[in-house]
Amino acid sequence: MNRRFRIFAVFSALVAGPISAAWAQQALPSVQAAQTPPPVPQPAPPPGLAPAPDVLAPIVLPPPIWTAGDARELLGYIQRVGGEGLNPVNYDPAGLDVAIRSGVPEIMSKAANDRFNWLSSDLALGFVPRKERVQWFIQDGDLSTERQDQLLRSAVQQHSITATLNSLLPTHAQYAALKNALMITPPTDVASVSRIRLNMDRWRWLPRDLGNKYIIVNVPAFHATLVENGVNRWKHKAIAGAPKTPTPQLSVLAVGVMFNPWWEVPPSISKEVAGKPGYVALKDKDGKLQRWRQPPGPSNALGQMKFVMYNPQNIYLHDTNARSRFSSRMRALSHGCIRTEHIHDLATELLGDDGGEWIPEKIQATLTSKKTVQANFVKPVPVFIVYFSAAALNDGKIVNYDDMYGRDAKVLVALNAVRGSVGAKMAAR
Repeated sequence: MNRRFRIFAVFSALVAGPISAAWAQQALPSVQAAQTPPPVPQPAPPPGLAPAPDVLAPIVLPPPIWTAGDARELLGYIQRVGGEGLNPVNYDPAGLDVAIRSGVPEIMSKAANDRFNWLSSDLALGFVPRKERVQWFIQDGDLSTERQDQLLRSAVQQHSITATLNSLLPTHAQYAALKNALMITPPTDVASVSRIRLNMDRWRWLPRDLGNKYIIVNVPAFHATLVENGVNRWKHKAIAGAPKTPTPQLSVLAVGVMFNPWWEVPPSISKEVAGKPGYVALKDKDGKLQRWRQPPGPSNALGQMKFVMYNPQNIYLHDTNARSRFSSRMRALSHGCIRTEHIHDLATELLGDDGGEWIPEKIQATLTSKKTVQANFVKPVPVFIVYFSAAALNDGKIVNYDDMYGRDAKVLVALNAVRGSVGAKMAAR
């Protein structure tokens, strides 16, 4: 029996031992039932309090054991991960190589498991920690702890390391275009490479699948787009928050449209409208001012409609009474919400989808009535408000947008951070 087989046999016995012992402990009560004294009656629980159910401890599986071939495949993936805009150093390829060369299954498997988990996390959720993303309010449930463990075990069992890791990458066409641009951009063009890499990571921050139909607003590009089945169905100009009132990055469901809306003036700008004609003071029962409101009408800042999309940041898409602003090149002009060009057309399309009853004539009649009415979509529509400072064309050329909120620098510092050790890597999450 050679040395490697002896080590593996001992390891297998150690793993099997606790499982056999646990099974024996579960079987023991039935064997000894005849020798066990009758149970002592327990007092009934107080009225309205149910007895606590028995809680079974979760089964903790031993870590998977890797073959040398799979570990070398993982090493190759790490060495090529620069093509995804990530730094191979952060996954310690040298340490994995040493573990493989040791010839000890336990050492090699521990090293491979750690690096697989680092990679799967970064590919699915992004490398830059949340605290460095600046006004980021999007939840990404692509990779829970349980799913990560399942993927790891499946990849090792099926010998599908590369395919499993690739299955976590963003599916959006823009990510693929940025990846192509990164490949053909000279490494000496540091500024372009950096901007491509940080925007690739921003795509990883988003859910891998945005849905069959969704609205995406890229703030630096000043455009709102309705995407369906991967194709741009509707795209028009948008006006976003000014630098002093920046638009946050968020995802929310739009459930419908409010026609002839009231504008609830945000507290941050209430002093600007206080006492002005056309605004109404809302007071409590004691006469204390709560907030200012602007009734529907031609001067209403929301125009004739707004999308109903509940979120703590109070950000929504809406019409405007100053449509001439869409002609400006720099359209960072709002208090944070997204003023959307031709939003009437967008609302009409969405309200008519899936057999909706809101035909164009009904919409126009409601607008003409001057009454505040909410019309719901048959199916809610996801809305993603994002901040991409660069986009890639099919030929690999890059379109750069003004980093008007100055967010890129902080993201790039975090993306370039080198975290080589297990402790430092996990502490950063």
